[in-house]
Amino acid sequence: MSFSEVKPRHVLCLLGGQTPFSKLCETIQSAIDSFAPGFEIDDTFSEDAPDDRMSMSFEVCRDRVHKGAWSEADEEAVGDHRSVIYVLGPPMTAEDAVQNSAIALRLVAHTLDNGIVAAKGESAGVAHGVDRWKALAREADGQAGAALARPCRLAFAKRPIGTDEHLYSVGFHLVGIPEVYAPKTLSDDELALSALIDTVADEVVTDGVDQVLKRRGARLLPIDAYGEDEFKYNPYGAIHLAS
Repeated sequence: MSFSEVKPRHVLCLLGGQTPFSKLCETIQSAIDSFAPGFEIDDTFSEDAPDDRMSMSFEVCRDRVHKGAWSEADEEAVGDHRSVIYVLGPPMTAEDAVQNSAIALRLVAHTLDNGIVAAKGESAGVAHGVDRWKALAREADGQAGAALARPCRLAFAKRPIGTDEHLYSVGFHLVGIPEVYAPKTLSDDELALSALIDTVADEVVTDGVDQVLKRRGARLLPIDAYGEDEFKYNPYGAIHLAS
């Protein structure tokens, strides 16, 4: 089910180090030509210069769920970056989202082996350290179905994000499923609620939305936290778990 005709797409933010900007662009374009059809370098916002906003942006977006996802070396690499390259993915349907996210993850890992020093998924606002990006790419390599969807979701979705009443995910549209909203009445442990969000997402991939809604007494509602013109908007809505 979709609440909108909007098609999600990846926006990758890649920071360059000592490697010249032109060489990085050539390397990324070569990778796109080789295995990432439909992806493209955004010439409008990419720049051969550091962006002073990146340190704060990566700090806000870094993965705080997976232990060791971020290191001091990653922080230093962001602070010392020399260039910024944005890569746009193709518009995705629910049916091809996992495959395109797998390509995006492979592309990130490839660039980190070839001059890029830090990476962030802008479509959900999530950043991992170099080692974590590469570990997720290895986990996805050669997989299919639910086994592929999970590392892609962990790579490109941000959770948990909090309101006064819920902890929730952003970015599950990048694997073609609804977000998950977990009421804080279920637990005062953020990591436990984050694990619950992940468990429900896994169930949706394997069993489907309808079965999860029925089993958990949950509701599927449209997203109102983001506008349809924002990359974080999920056209598949959000599963609101019962308290």
